[in-house]
Amino acid sequence: MIGDYNAKVIAHQAIPQALRIAASANQLNVEFQWLSTVSLGEDVSKKLSSCQGVWCVPASPYKNMDGALAAIQYAREHFIPFLGTCGGYQHAILEFARNVLNLTQADHAEVNPDTDFPLISQLVCSMIGENGKIFLLENSKIQAVYNQLEISEQYNCSYGFNRNYLDLFAGCDLMISGFDVEGDPRCIELTNHPFFIGTAYQPERSALDGNNHPLVNQFILSTLSINNSNLI
Repeated sequence: MIGDYNAKVIAHQAIPQALRIAASANQLNVEFQWLSTVSLGEDVSKKLSSCQGVWCVPASPYKNMDGALAAIQYAREHFIPFLGTCGGYQHAILEFARNVLNLTQADHAEVNPDTDFPLISQLVCSMIGENGKIFLLENSKIQAVYNQLEISEQYNCSYGFNRNYLDLFAGCDLMISGFDVEGDPRCIELTNHPFFIGTAYQPERSALDGNNHPLVNQFILSTLSINNSNLI
């Protein structure tokens, strides 16, 4: 778990439950640990090399954005199953833009309000505690996880992928795989990675009602192909 743990954050309360529910459903023993972003420096590879999966969690801005981005980059380049929810989704987009598309000035407006390149910008309408409909791209990896084209999920965010920059990602390996009713991006995935999915919403919240979310469930199953350890 990449993020700065806060017991008061609902998503942080829900994530351990979501993992346990998915593990139980699949008769697996799943161990996990939290890695604060401030603990991630040049030794990211050492800290993540034994992990079978990386989940970049909500509650940004992170204390150390560079540490979060480095962890995402490691998961992307080493084909480690990755799930990014809410803030994790936002930073997965930013990491790809900077390190793959060489858009080094791309930034997060919450961290740098004066940026000339607000790739992640403030939403016109806040999605704090809101539910919304999402249309999934047919034949995408996330559509296969849900096995349906239309879903409804719960958000808790005020920032998101700035649709003014969508054309910069045309034809690359990062695909927008889900849109809301207004046509704004809500899910991303990497086409050249076994499991690398980011969502603007928080699927982990379903665990608070005791539900095994299909996305968390598939994330757990995807880690079985990584043989280094059983840490997430």
